[in-house]
Amino acid sequence: MKLTKSLLVGAGLAALPTLALAQDAAPGFDEIGPYIMTTLLFCMAGFLVFFMAAGFAMLEGGLVRSKNVTMQMTKNIALFSIAAIMYWLVGFNTMYPGDFNGYFAIGGQTVLDAVGVSAADAALDYASVGSDFFFQLVFVAATASIVSGAVAERIKLWPFLIFVIVLTGFMYPISGSWQWGGGWLSEAGFSDFAGSTVVHSVGGWAALAGVIVLGPRLGKYKDGKVNPMPGSNLALATLGTFILWLGWFGFNGGSQLAMGTVGDVSDVSRIFANTNMAAAAGAVTALILTQVLYKKPDLTMVLNGALAGLVSITAEPLAPTLFGSLWIGAVGGIIVVLSIPMLDKLKLDDVVGAIPVHLFAGIWGTIAVVFYNSDASLFTQIKGILAYGVFTFVASLIVWFILKAAMGIRVSEEDEINGLDMAELGMEAYPEFSKG
Repeated sequence: MKLTKSLLVGAGLAALPTLALAQDAAPGFDEIGPYIMTTLLFCMAGFLVFFMAAGFAMLEGGLVRSKNVTMQMTKNIALFSIAAIMYWLVGFNTMYPGDFNGYFAIGGQTVLDAVGVSAADAALDYASVGSDFFFQLVFVAATASIVSGAVAERIKLWPFLIFVIVLTGFMYPISGSWQWGGGWLSEAGFSDFAGSTVVHSVGGWAALAGVIVLGPRLGKYKDGKVNPMPGSNLALATLGTFILWLGWFGFNGGSQLAMGTVGDVSDVSRIFANTNMAAAAGAVTALILTQVLYKKPDLTMVLNGALAGLVSITAEPLAPTLFGSLWIGAVGGIIVVLSIPMLDKLKLDDVVGAIPVHLFAGIWGTIAVVFYNSDASLFTQIKGILAYGVFTFVASLIVWFILKAAMGIRVSEEDEINGLDMAELGMEAYPEFSKG
């Protein structure tokens, strides 16, 4: 049987070429079309979110000092690879356990659809297993990247990677099942469209625990003063921010989870526009606010303002108007500019500003859902925020303390002074500049 372009027009998909289907495919296009298009959405959005791994690496590489850049690159490629393996082994089926909707359940390995699966044998009610698995996988890797930047410049490589194993294989999938796996928070009415809490605040809570256990970098806080430690390459950090901004279109747009109707495709485009507006508003707000407070704009604050705007809109990128997205993102920009100095006063040394961007703005974005989603309640949103916060923070503290006792998580003072690139890896990102 062949489906011609005229039939696609009736399905709202006139821009697609003719699709030739096997003659023995029993299901009609009303079943096959949405399956194909949603699978395509997951693949395309997954590509974009995967590219965020490069964005995190460039952002962190630009904001750490030159003697620690190779370490950040190593951590970022290693954490993504570990996340991919752990999500296959246990994570995906832990996060999406079927009918189970309790608090804890550990799943097994992910199994893909058979090679060349026919329409008659495919689960046409959704999308291919491979596309769904890949799309969800890149989210868990983003969560681990958040932790990487906050604990930079003084953490040992292998204890960090062991923490990544626990975070991506167990902690994130367990808590993710509460909402996206149809668990108890989902049934309670908690709303988090693309992960302001499920992804970003989870990474932020894990990072906060790590920062507390690690302590600040040497010389960061001395004689009651905060000593700035400028990053090695602000051009690289800016590139990383733009890459993350681009990847966020897949992060939020793909979370529509469907592209089989005119309404779905239109909603994806609406999400793109709202996502972009929130990022722009966060950046402009940080630009203006740093000019007012410090008499000069601060590029690092502007970069984090854009990211905070993105995190803020992630919990509900569909329902708001463009103006709604603007003010939600703008509040995210304000949060970053005010909370980064607050952390310094508390002597919590977050190298890249991950905690203000992902935790504080994530909490704000989750609360902001109630302004545009009539089905969400403030009480339930706060309950979800607290549930994720208590679980992730306490579990992370336990893991960090175990690692500290068992093998140590912080490099020696000498190694920290000389830089982790040479101490931990024996190679430098910028060797031609290191000898003076």
